[in-house]
Amino acid sequence: MKVTSQAACRVDLAGGTLDIWPLYLYHRDSVTVNFAVNRYTSCVIETRGDPKITMRSRDFGAEESFDSLAALQAAPKYKLPLIAMVVKFFAPPTGLDIETHSESPAGAGIAGSSSLIISIASALNRLTNAGHSIEKIREIAQNVESQIIRVPTGCQDYYPAMYGGVSAIRLRPDGLHRKAIPVNLDDFNRRIVLAYTGEPRNSGINNWEVTKAYIDGDRGVQKNFERIAAISNSMRAAMEASDWAGVGALVRQEWSHRRRNAPGITTPLIDRLVQVTRRAGCTGAKVCGAGGGGCVFFLVEPGAKEKVSSLIAREGATLLDVTVAGHGVRVKAVN
Repeated sequence: MKVTSQAACRVDLAGGTLDIWPLYLYHRDSVTVNFAVNRYTSCVIETRGDPKITMRSRDFGAEESFDSLAALQAAPKYKLPLIAMVVKFFAPPTGLDIETHSESPAGAGIAGSSSLIISIASALNRLTNAGHSIEKIREIAQNVESQIIRVPTGCQDYYPAMYGGVSAIRLRPDGLHRKAIPVNLDDFNRRIVLAYTGEPRNSGINNWEVTKAYIDGDRGVQKNFERIAAISNSMRAAMEASDWAGVGALVRQEWSHRRRNAPGITTPLIDRLVQVTRRAGCTGAKVCGAGGGGCVFFLVEPGAKEKVSSLIAREGATLLDVTVAGHGVRVKAVN
């Protein structure tokens, strides 16, 4: 049997880090807003006639194998922990070869690891006939990722991989509720610029520092998140109304408050990119994910994409040609 899967990465517009339990419970009507981009992760699984399990990551150029599932489960550590931990959870009854690939640069902040876990878990869900719903797969993926990085994880990164499109994820005491935001994608795509700084970052560490400061009672961090929560609700409304001037202003406000939470959230290159694009038609810019490097998202006026992109390239960042991915994870199985 051969199973293939593919899922999208994401850009977060507002409300990141607020999606880490229990932070969202401390704010009224917490929401995060993000959209899927056509940078994909993929997984290919083929069953074997023996119990051996082989794992390969194309983008890392790494391989790992075990004589059996029992040997994998007993291993004290893994060369490819993201693959191994998901395989360990689903416990396939047969040997298999599994290969993964990610189009997200390392440490880009566009949820490459979260998307990849959704790809792997969805493929193994089909292969093992586990029958988990897409929301249950999200829960499994989030918990497994936390086991790997050893700090709490947020929930919003998985939804673009699950559903595609533009999303508002409401974070409530009774659970998580995703709502699609209808947007003219042709119009929105003309306004999207995404750049990779070439500086990887560790989102788990950055987010944990901010989360710990909040829980420890840092009033400055708490007040910033109160403002970020309000901005996120305004962002949802602005996106629903296609109020692009409002969206740009909110992106600027969100970034202003977010950078106050942790000194390492920005870098000199990121600051230069935000500054030089401001007069070239960029209405708002922010770091993707937890910051400290990775990707920067720019919302630009129609017709300004080329000029903004040229300035970004001149500063030494790499342009990533992206559009909104309109579909969620796709799985195909062939016997």
